[in-house]
Amino acid sequence: MDDIDEFLKEDLGAEGDVTSDSLFTNETASAEIIAKEDCVVAGLEEAKKVFEKTGAKMTSEIDDGVFVKKGTIVAKIKGPARSILKGERLALNIICRMSGIATETKTLVDLCKKINPKVTIAATRKTTPGFREYEKKAVILGGGESHRFGLYDAVLIKDNHLKIVGSAEEAIKRVKEKIKNKIIEMEVENERDALIAAKMNVDVIMLDNFDAKSAMDVAKKIRKINRNVLIEVSGGINKGNIEKYASFADRISMGYLTHSVKSKDFSLEIRIF
Repeated sequence: MDDIDEFLKEDLGAEGDVTSDSLFTNETASAEIIAKEDCVVAGLEEAKKVFEKTGAKMTSEIDDGVFVKKGTIVAKIKGPARSILKGERLALNIICRMSGIATETKTLVDLCKKINPKVTIAATRKTTPGFREYEKKAVILGGGESHRFGLYDAVLIKDNHLKIVGSAEEAIKRVKEKIKNKIIEMEVENERDALIAAKMNVDVIMLDNFDAKSAMDVAKKIRKINRNVLIEVSGGINKGNIEKYASFADRISMGYLTHSVKSKDFSLEIRIF
């Protein structure tokens, strides 16, 4: 049983779609999924799997990651009416959510690339439990990057780690003694720890909750010590101030891309035949 099966189980329970099952028998239908606003479309691949599992066939009219105008037909579905209706809400929920994330990511990527073509926009782990794979995929479809996927694929020394260990020096030392084949990133909240991390050759330094001017000043000092370190900024960054960070950062990570973005609007319209 995969994720889509679990999502369908949540919607159908043990008894299925009791409304459609009481109304229909062998009727067939076709349907179109229509964008109700301009957006970058994401989630069509997942929606297709939904309808496959309910017994209908969906054909994408465009590819995920493509910008469309309001009114664009993005997919067509054919099959038993009950099969289409079983998958309707789940498919739309996925497309609406992922398209909202992809669109906002694309907006920010385009904004920042005009200032610094090398800067990247990244997601965080502030995702919906059970839906992280799809939210991070949507960020990538919008031109961003995933960042680490979980606690297992990269080291990220954060403030609560430092409170327990006692110092940036000791934390980096302990990690380097045990980790040999993963990216080591250090989140810092002050200049002192940033410069220590640079001297101790971590791979990434995240300047967390710095205002843009302070972050730029610290970034310059970091690069004088270690030009190879990737400088990431995070915390309190939004569409209104992101341009101030784009000029000097290598990566900007933003939790709101996955936890606060508004979904885009799509509808499924039945066509009887």
